Amino acid sequence: MKTYSMKASEVDKKHYVVDADGVVLGRMAAVIATVLRGKNKPTFTPSMDCGDNVIVINAEKVVLTGNKMTDKKYYRHTGYPGGIREKTPEKILESKRPGEIIEKAVQRMLPKGPLGRQQLSNLRVYAGPEHPHEAQKPEVLDIASMNSKNKRSAA
Repeated sequence: MKTYSMKASEVDKKHYVVDADGVVLGRMAAVIATVLRGKNKPTFTPSMDCGDNVIVINAEKVVLTGNKMTDKKYYRHTGYPGGIREKTPEKILESKRPGEIIEKAVQRMLPKGPLGRQQLSNLRVYAGPEHPHEAQKPEVLDIASMNSKNKRSAA
C-alpha cells in the first residue's frame, strides 16, 4: 500500500466561523490550529497547506482560566538594550487589538517556518460579532459544545 500525498491542485479549502464568547483560550486555539493545519481531514499532508480558513468573532470575550488574566505575561523586545516589554492578557484584551491574544496562542501551536506562517495567514480574528466574509458562506465550528470544559462564564 502506498502513502497518499496530496497535490496543490487537490486542496479544497472551506471557511469556518468560531464564536469565542466565553470559550477557554487554550482549548479554542488547539482546535483552530488543528483546522488550520488540515489535521482534521483524511487527506492531511504534513508538507502542504491543506487546512481550512478560520474566522474568529467576539475575540474580546475570550476567557482564561485561573489567574492567567493577571499573572501570565507576553514578552517582546524592541531590539534596543534594556528594551524588553511585557503585557498581560488583561491589557491586551482592553487594547485596540484584543484578537492579538488569540493570534499568539494559535501561532505558537503551528509549525515554525514558512509553512506555519502561510497557515497562520488563513486565520482572521475580529473583536466584535461582525465579519466581512459572508460571501464565502462560512460553516459554524462550535467549539463550546465539543467538550463541557471548553466554555466558562466570564467572571
